[in-house]
Amino acid sequence: MHFEILVEDQSGKKALDILMPKIIGNQHTFRVIAYQGIGNLPKNLTSHTDANKRLLLDQLPKLLRGYGKTFANAPANAVVVVCDLDDKCLKTFRQQLFTILNACNPKPETLFCIAIEEGEAWLLGDIPAIKAAYPKAKAAVLNSYRNDSICGTWELLADAVCTGGSSVLKKKGWQAVGREKSVWAEKIAPQMTVDKNASPSFRYFREKVQELT
Repeated sequence: MHFEILVEDQSGKKALDILMPKIIGNQHTFRVIAYQGIGNLPKNLTSHTDANKRLLLDQLPKLLRGYGKTFANAPANAVVVVCDLDDKCLKTFRQQLFTILNACNPKPETLFCIAIEEGEAWLLGDIPAIKAAYPKAKAAVLNSYRNDSICGTWELLADAVCTGGSSVLKKKGWQAVGREKSVWAEKIAPQMTVDKNASPSFRYFREKVQELT
């Protein structure tokens, strides 16, 4: 099986480049493609959008139509769309995503895997991995986290592992936040045990991918 994995940012790519081999082993292949943000679903879900606009949801209708045609005669291929829920309604968001998929003819084999609330929830699903990567991480902050809760997920991780916490990091600007998220992915993901992760949304991702293999 080959997986084309679409993610909204570089930190997601860095994490999944490390985690996918742990999930699917060496008998299957994958490619992780990072976009420059999540963007928004087009109002006309089948409309064409500017190809230079590297935002995942803006491009998704065109991407899925293209994969549908490319994979029509190649059944051992799947698309995995990974993005953050942020403050959206999960049920409504999934319905919108499937509306896009169902408009494709032919439809590619597709998984929609949504990190709740943010991608850092998947890192926080493995507290021992965080402690291994950051031995000085604040245990009280990590222990206060409830898996897949809507709590300001990246800020909580920053408060646990960064000097000065999220408030200092925010003052450096969003580019600095993005760079730090990539560092977390690079340091924590190698330490993670994928079959023991406590994040329900990560477990869904892992199980659905493994089902296809």
